[in-house]
Amino acid sequence: MTTSEIIALLPYQKPFLFVDGIDAISEDGITGYYKFKSDEPFYDGHFKNNPLTPGVILTECMAQIGLVCLGIYLSKDEFKENSNPQIALTSHEMDFYLPVLPEEKVMVISEKEVFRFNKLKCKVKMLNEKGELVARGLISGMMKT
Repeated sequence: MTTSEIIALLPYQKPFLFVDGIDAISEDGITGYYKFKSDEPFYDGHFKNNPLTPGVILTECMAQIGLVCLGIYLSKDEFKENSNPQIALTSHEMDFYLPVLPEEKVMVISEKEVFRFNKLKCKVKMLNEKGELVARGLISGMMKT
């Protein structure tokens, strides 16, 4: 399964798609990226005259790349070309260290902790373009094909 096929299977679309690409993927983890465009709708109100990417959006970006894309890859034998994977976030624990501004590109690195009975648990971290740690944590979800 190619990275473009994985991205095509994501159950999201603009403006709620936070995956631009995947740099590396294996049975053990994934590395991907997203650039937060200045016209993202959430910047209009977060914060007035000082736009910052909300933590919930950073968490969503880490979940889409680090959990959902990896989960699709790990379940690749169950997915058909026109299948509609269903993914539910079951838990997350995040720590945030730096803000993400409009036009900033982030990298998400996820390491598989456990994948059993269609439940995936990963250690995730987000880095900015300088390689500085933006956020890190644990994230879990259930996959249904």
